[in-house]
Amino acid sequence: MISSPVQALVVFDAHTDVDFVRGALPANTASQAIPMSHGIERVLAAFDDIAADLLIVGTADASHGALDLIAEARRRHEDTVIVALHHASPNGFLQRAFAVGADDLIALPQPAEALTFAFEKALARRRRSHAAGYTAPLICIVGPKGGTGKTLTSCNFGVALAHAGKRVVLVDGDLQFGDVGLALGLAPERTIYNLATSGGSVDAETIGQYMAHHSSGLDVLLAPTRPDEAGSINPNLLRRIYSVLRATYDFVLVDTPPAFTPEVIATIDESSDICVVGMLDALSLKDTKIGLETLNLMGFDPNRIKLVLNRADTNVGISQGDVETILGRKPDVLVPSDRAIPRSITDAAPIVSAHPKSGAAQSFRELANLYLETTNPLSETDPDGEPGPARRTLLRRR
Repeated sequence: MISSPVQALVVFDAHTDVDFVRGALPANTASQAIPMSHGIERVLAAFDDIAADLLIVGTADASHGALDLIAEARRRHEDTVIVALHHASPNGFLQRAFAVGADDLIALPQPAEALTFAFEKALARRRRSHAAGYTAPLICIVGPKGGTGKTLTSCNFGVALAHAGKRVVLVDGDLQFGDVGLALGLAPERTIYNLATSGGSVDAETIGQYMAHHSSGLDVLLAPTRPDEAGSINPNLLRRIYSVLRATYDFVLVDTPPAFTPEVIATIDESSDICVVGMLDALSLKDTKIGLETLNLMGFDPNRIKLVLNRADTNVGISQGDVETILGRKPDVLVPSDRAIPRSITDAAPIVSAHPKSGAAQSFRELANLYLETTNPLSETDPDGEPGPARRTLLRRR
């Protein structure tokens, strides 16, 4: 799998079988090893000296030395692949290692061939992420005020794209109180919490094991089932997940909570597009205006922001002219009120499927078409004409 020469540095403690680890390195890999006991400065000097493509840190626990080493190595060399090997429970170490810059965390013991494959995947993924080429749009669905139909929009938007034949994944980014699974009738057998605490690699194959699959073809990464589990998912982990998904799907959608939490800000930072969802009432319009102003302060390109207004035909004494005056722009999609929407939510049947001829369904398809008209599908091949690695994973899973 790895064809060009690779320089690896293995940093190990007394619990790491360094000869076994070096023996499991991919073919065409030159390696050096240095004990962690030599101290972080000597280790970093060796790291700099050989210009390592791959840094392997073997440790038995969540030592500050190992974490400091990973953090400083990442700061010095952004493109280096950093893999942490752990010998005990990953609890605690997992999130901290990812937070400071590790690309993968691999539990030991492992068969030699499994360890080799894990190293190969980490190297290939890092190289793909830095290679020039197409990555799927990441569309963050935000609604500064709760109750505006943001999750309803996210689900119907995703299903409409799936109906158009696209490979679409919806991430429920409302980590404490996500309702995407309920809205789509998907049992939370595995969630993003299970992925975060699995202790394995964050790659297309692993993430695929934690996906729920809707009958429309939409894949869903569900939110944790309990609020206390949300703390296991940090912005760095989300960024890694998004990077993998953008190399695997045609569209990545993220439903978010009604707040600018660190996780939401990280998602916005990673997004190619934003879909702001509001509703036709004074309170919602006020919060939507503040949300748009906040995105502007964050430097997000206003041309990459779409505005959806739900219940847009409600008679509340606010005209469409008033809406444009308040928000400073015209909504891109107006979703009318529809008595079938509450029923579709109760039945966990998206209205674009259950009532495809309704006005609301047509509006959600209009939203999907705004992106379908301006976006190219994910490339099916690598530059050499072979199916890309992420595509091969997706084809195997399908």
